Amino acid sequence: MTDALPAALLPGDLATSTLVLLLLAALAAGWIDAVVGGGGLLQLPALLLVPGLSPVEALATNKLSSVFGTTTSAVTYARRVHPDLRTALPMAAVALVSSAAGASVAALLPAAVFKPVIVVALIGIGAFTLLRPALGEETALRYSGRRHHGTAVGIGAAIGFYDGILGPGTGSFLVFAMVSLLGYDFLNASAKAKIVNVATNLGALLVFVPAGAVLWGLGLLMGAANVLGGYLGSRTATARGSRFIRIAFLVVVSALILRVGADVWTENVRPLFD
Repeated sequence: MTDALPAALLPGDLATSTLVLLLLAALAAGWIDAVVGGGGLLQLPALLLVPGLSPVEALATNKLSSVFGTTTSAVTYARRVHPDLRTALPMAAVALVSSAAGASVAALLPAAVFKPVIVVALIGIGAFTLLRPALGEETALRYSGRRHHGTAVGIGAAIGFYDGILGPGTGSFLVFAMVSLLGYDFLNASAKAKIVNVATNLGALLVFVPAGAVLWGLGLLMGAANVLGGYLGSRTATARGSRFIRIAFLVVVSALILRVGADVWTENVRPLFD
């Protein structure tokens, strides 16, 4: 780990403008995560602006901040939507273990390997959702019994591992998988996704905390802003329903395509022309 910053980084160690940017990013990320996922699109790049912060420290501190927001939104959804915990909890348990496995190799595998695949997947998800206007308007479960729960657990394992190793768009991937593969409407999918996302954040922290990668002072402060954003976002989503979440989903997926696509261009394509 870098020793340019103390592990208990405090607000006073940062320029005021940087701290304000981080708090605003955490607030907005909490709102986006609560509605449809993808808050890391804002929060993680903002953390990488902190001088001397390594990518692993940024990822770890992002997980600490996010776990507060996702927990808040999960509780709010649980009170207002009452998601089926028989599906959500097994998904969350498997996702926690899978996320810890992903986090354990996060520093070993370069993100550049995954980013082109992520861009292609996001484009496919966005196009599929856009071309099927009725997708996710109401719950019509594809399967029942063991097949339903087996598919749910498989989703939790795959996306949990992805969240531990990289992370951008995890909530959006969870929502889409539960809408397209399991047949939930967007509102119920978002409610379950928050429960699973809490588990993936905790799973990654089980690896990052013992490794000393978390900046506690900054992470807790951003976590407070994330809580407010998560509360406001989950109330907005439950009040506006699946149609609103579908539109927000398409906006966030488009933004993710642009953000990750820009990284792919900078890291893989542009050097070929230099």
